[in-house]
Amino acid sequence: MITKLVRVLSVIAFLCVLAAPVFSQNLADFEKKVTAFKLDNGLQFIIVQRHEAPVVSFFTYANVGSVNDASGMTGMAHLFEHMAFKGTTTIGTKDVTKELEAMDREDEAFTKLRAEKLKGSSANDELIKKYDQEFAKAREDAKQWVESNEFSDAIKRAGGVGLNANTQGDSTRYYYSLPSNKLELWFSLESDRFLNPILREFYTEKDVVMEERRLRVDSSPVGRLIEEVLAASFKAHPYGVPGIGWMSDLQYISRPEALSFFKQYYGPENLTIAIAGDVDPAQARKLAETYFGRIATAPQPEPIHTVEPEQTGERRVTLQDKSQPLVVVAYHKGNVLDPDEETFGVMADIIGRGRASRLYTDLVKTKKIAISTSGFPDFPGDKYPNLMVFYAFPAADHTNEECESAILQEIEKLKKEPVSEEELKKAKTRSRADLIRSLDSNSGVAEEVASYQVLTGDWRNLFRSLDKINAVTAQDVQRVAQKYLTESNRTVAGIKTIQ
Repeated sequence: MITKLVRVLSVIAFLCVLAAPVFSQNLADFEKKVTAFKLDNGLQFIIVQRHEAPVVSFFTYANVGSVNDASGMTGMAHLFEHMAFKGTTTIGTKDVTKELEAMDREDEAFTKLRAEKLKGSSANDELIKKYDQEFAKAREDAKQWVESNEFSDAIKRAGGVGLNANTQGDSTRYYYSLPSNKLELWFSLESDRFLNPILREFYTEKDVVMEERRLRVDSSPVGRLIEEVLAASFKAHPYGVPGIGWMSDLQYISRPEALSFFKQYYGPENLTIAIAGDVDPAQARKLAETYFGRIATAPQPEPIHTVEPEQTGERRVTLQDKSQPLVVVAYHKGNVLDPDEETFGVMADIIGRGRASRLYTDLVKTKKIAISTSGFPDFPGDKYPNLMVFYAFPAADHTNEECESAILQEIEKLKKEPVSEEELKKAKTRSRADLIRSLDSNSGVAEEVASYQVLTGDWRNLFRSLDKINAVTAQDVQRVAQKYLTESNRTVAGIKTIQ
């Protein structure tokens, strides 16, 4: 959400126009630099040669996100982001046999403590205290066998940079870059994460996630409002459930349950890996077969089958808080494969992107009723039908109602009057520039081709989307606004300031 709220243009339109023809000429050449293959176990690789510098970026896309969290286990997918680089049964341990035995005792102690707490009012307080002490001791015993940060330190010593992971509604992503002469090191380390998972320090990281929830959601009015927007917008689909998880679920989840989740969703057919940089495809394929080919095949997880029912009336949510006011207006729309997806992108650019957008010009510059405003599509994910969102932070002495009214007026203009050719051209130019910038680095290339491969079925759709953007007309924008941006299809949420 934060990323989408703070999109900032980094290249002025003039440079975008200059760059576009160069990119267009190289489109045909890009495919010549790509080698895609699938291992016998189903794991998909996409290799992109970029020999300008002796570095390589790696991007592992796990096709599992918070939408896959089971009821009562919310936050599970996000936990794996925190477990990403804790090591394996072969890396990060002083004695794996003794560590596994200690972790089993840790799990047993947690299970006893959890079972007693779940008795609610009939729980025995003395037993809870006893089991809590046993659990604390078991955690300390398991900790003594951990070789902290061995996995990440190995990467850093090899010159690795950008080591990180993130979880979204639809995916979990792991990525970093290394010097090109460390290619085999990456294959060895990354394959080991999926071949020999251990989930060490699991309960410690659960505590970290729970604290993250307290800071980002429970103690954040904006965080709480986002949860309310999603809950009100999605009655059935899991997009309505917070990705970070409910606190009671986070307290409940055990390491064995997390390992079961891993086995279900981290099989090779559910992984796509993109490698971009100074890499030899033949060498990469050989290493992939040697290291990742060791991973046994696993059943492909079932996709989410729940379909959000059509919204038939406006929904409203108001939070009262000692906080700055904020209003959010959200509309249901299709997913990344919807024929109108590119039109939504162009529309969002025109009405809500940057200081030249219609919303910023009207609410901030002209009427001075807001200090910030924007609009964007594809929240909270891309794979399933999602939301087009508009928001505004009212200026001092102005209200949510004023900002909401102004936002709705701009939306009505989209319905009644075709956007100008100048606005349309600028929006398309910026969309093209976004793609150019996304392919300006090895890491950007790896992320884009992996994401498009999984979400659309073919990484080449990254480039085909340009043709779709260029085909968007003013009539398309007007038609889509009339179809989707309706009163019955919207959810309005706001923070009302109290003293």
